[in-house]
Amino acid sequence: MKTNAKLAIVSTHPIQYYAPWFRFLAEGQKTEDGLWDIGYRGHQIRKFEFEVFYAHQQTGKGQAEAGFGVEFEWDIPLLEGYPYRFLENISSRPGLDWFGGCDSPEVGKILKEGKFTHLLCIGWHKKVFWQAIWAAKRLGIRTLSRGDSQLGRQGFGPKMLIKELTHRVLVRAFDAHLYVGRRNFEYLRHYGVPENRLFSSPHFVDNEWWADRAAAEEIKIKMKESRTTFLFAGKFIAKKRVMDLLEAAARVPEARVVLVGDGPLKERLEAMANQPDLKGSVEFVGFKNQKELPACLAGGDCLVLPSDGTETWGLIVNEAMACGKPAIVGQACGCYPDLIEEGKTGYSFPMGDVDALADRMRRFISNRNQDWRSVVQTKIRNYTIEKATAGLFQAVEQLGISR
Repeated sequence: MKTNAKLAIVSTHPIQYYAPWFRFLAEGQKTEDGLWDIGYRGHQIRKFEFEVFYAHQQTGKGQAEAGFGVEFEWDIPLLEGYPYRFLENISSRPGLDWFGGCDSPEVGKILKEGKFTHLLCIGWHKKVFWQAIWAAKRLGIRTLSRGDSQLGRQGFGPKMLIKELTHRVLVRAFDAHLYVGRRNFEYLRHYGVPENRLFSSPHFVDNEWWADRAAAEEIKIKMKESRTTFLFAGKFIAKKRVMDLLEAAARVPEARVVLVGDGPLKERLEAMANQPDLKGSVEFVGFKNQKELPACLAGGDCLVLPSDGTETWGLIVNEAMACGKPAIVGQACGCYPDLIEEGKTGYSFPMGDVDALADRMRRFISNRNQDWRSVVQTKIRNYTIEKATAGLFQAVEQLGISR
C-alpha cells in the first residue's frame, strides 16, 4: 500500500533520545522510485513529510533543576538534520515540571495551515498536547501518541477511581498508540484501548553509535582487576534508589561500585560510601555527557538500575546493552520484562529488596566470564530505530488519510 502522509510531531522539548529518530525520518531509506521502504511487510509510504514542534527550550539551569545536579548542554546535536520549529509558549511559568508549563495555543492554527494529515504526540502529560489533540480532532487529523506509561500499584479510593475513569477517556481520544514495550502495552489495554489501535514502536537508542564508541574506548575507568565493577549511571534522585545499590554492595566484598552522575542525593551517597563496609569500594566519577558515557559503560562489568515504578522504562539499560554490557534491573522498572532474561542478559530483583540485589550481584560475579556480550547485543537488536519507525508507518498506513 502507498500512502501520502504529512505528520506533525509535538514534543515538550528537544530530547537526546528522539533527535536520532527524527534525523532518521528525515534522511529516509528511499528506493529508486522515491518511496520510503522500511521493511515492514514490504509496505511503502509515498511522499512522507513531517515536522517537529517543540513547546519549550530547556536550559542548563533547567537540566540541573530536573535532577542532573549540574548545569550543562547536551554534547550531541539535538536540532540538526530534520525540520523543526519552536512554538510560542505563553505559560505564566514555562517549564517541564507541571501540566501548564507548555502552553502553545497557536499549535491548532499551525496544524490547519500546514495541512497535516497526522499528529504524533510524544506523551500526553502537558497542556500543549491536548491543545494539539483537540485541534486535530476538529480538523479531521488522525492522532497518535507514543509514551511509556506503565501501571502503578492498583488500589481503591476516590483518587484511584477518578484516575481510572479519566484515563479511560483520555487514552481513547487518540486514533492509535505506539507502545514501547510490554508494560506500556498492558497499561493501554487496561484503560480500554483496543488491540487494533496499538502498534509496536519499541524504545531504542542508536545502538551503532553506542557500540562504536564503546569499542573505540573500551576502558576509561580505572578498575581493580580482582573485583567486579558494578556501574550506575543516572540522576542521584529518590526514584533511582541508588542507596539500595550501596547497601547491597556493602554485603558483597568482591564488588566495586562506580557511580556516574550527580544530583540532590550526592552528599548522602558520599556519606554512605565512607562507611567502614564500603570505604574504598565506591568511586564517584561525576556527570558524564552523551559522548563520554559509552566509555564509562564499557569500563564496567555490569550496569545496575534499582529504580522504583516511576522509572517507566530506563533507556540506560538499552545504552549499556548496545555497549555489550548486561544489567541487573529492579522489577519495578518498565524495561525489565522486555530486556532482562535471567542469567542471559542480566538479572532482576524485587524493588527495594537489598538482600535480593546483593544475591544477584554475587550471581553475576560467579558467572562474570560467560559470554554476556553477544547475548545482550543480540537482544538489543530488537530495539532499534528501524523497528520504531516500522510501528509508526504501520499506524499511519492503517489509519489512512482523513482529509
